[in-house]
Amino acid sequence: MSVDLTERVRSAVAAVTDPELRRPLGELDMLREISVADTTAQVAIALTIVGCPAADRIERDVRDAAASVAGIDAVDVRVGVMSPDERKALTKKLRGGRAKREMPFGPDSLTRVIAVTSGKGGVGKSTVTANLAVALAAKGLRVGLIDADVHGFSIPGLLGLVDADGLPPAPTKLDDLILPPVAYGVKVISIGMFLRRPGEDAAGAVAWRGPMLHRTVQQFLTDVFFGDLDVLLLDMPPGTGDVAISVGQLLPHADVLVVTTPQAAAAEVAVRSGLVARQTGQRPIGVIENMAAMTLADGTVLDLFGSGGGEEVARALSSDGVDVPLLASVPLSAALRTGGDDGRPVVLSRPDDPAAMAIDAAASALAVRPRGLSGKPLRLNV
Repeated sequence: MSVDLTERVRSAVAAVTDPELRRPLGELDMLREISVADTTAQVAIALTIVGCPAADRIERDVRDAAASVAGIDAVDVRVGVMSPDERKALTKKLRGGRAKREMPFGPDSLTRVIAVTSGKGGVGKSTVTANLAVALAAKGLRVGLIDADVHGFSIPGLLGLVDADGLPPAPTKLDDLILPPVAYGVKVISIGMFLRRPGEDAAGAVAWRGPMLHRTVQQFLTDVFFGDLDVLLLDMPPGTGDVAISVGQLLPHADVLVVTTPQAAAAEVAVRSGLVARQTGQRPIGVIENMAAMTLADGTVLDLFGSGGGEEVARALSSDGVDVPLLASVPLSAALRTGGDDGRPVVLSRPDDPAAMAIDAAASALAVRPRGLSGKPLRLNV
């Protein structure tokens, strides 16, 4: 009887998910001795590192899982730490059996990569990207988000990944793997997570040129463990500078989503960002117009930034029989702005807001195209 009960406890605990790695403890080889004496379960687990930020949650989830087994009245959880060799074996497993670092988002990857770009700053590109990522995750997709706007990073704040001082948390490191924090089901990485210095209450500024920017983007793509993703979004810096060129070199197969405002000046510059992406082999897939006309309480329409910019960008980027649609026209919205300030994306906090509905419609259009194996080589171990 005790053997059967022990195995049921083991099965229950093995199914507990590590909140950072998003995989079951049994699959991660984090289980140690498990035994049952009378009605008390004794469970030993090994965390990945000393001071693991998810330690309390893992211990609580393990205790709850063991206690849920019929016949168990008490649970004793003992927490240890993996040895260096065990961590090395785990990182190799997480890389799919590869011992060395390798960028997992190449042309053969099933992950759809979407770079969200704009011609100029101030069009709300990061706000749109953050809400788009959350909307896609809410539809059941596995989503990663890279804040590639290295000089003007804002994604952590928009997603509430900040402390009382407004500073992003430092990500957990597992040997040479970086585990991205998760917000609203989205795995997120940003340079802002690496700039906090001891004793300082503000994140430092980034004053880097091309080589350092290229290396940062490359490291985000290679060293951050996103796991198996359906969609990877990149919040690009505005314009067609160093980061855009680097992403074009590292991810020439990526799709590009262009964000603009309705005004002609913004639309004209936004077209250039789509054309430069096309020159690197990337493919513009749609346009989102932000800060479009809003309907006031008395029914009047306020088009503060004019109209028609999104349609103009979509028309200019459509060529050679390839249609680049206007996926959404997002109206000016106080809820969208306050949601960004509070770190509570409007697509979740106010799903009935017109801006939230427009962004959700764009997410639905992007989610229609699933990952597929067509045209991709299969890696078979024979």
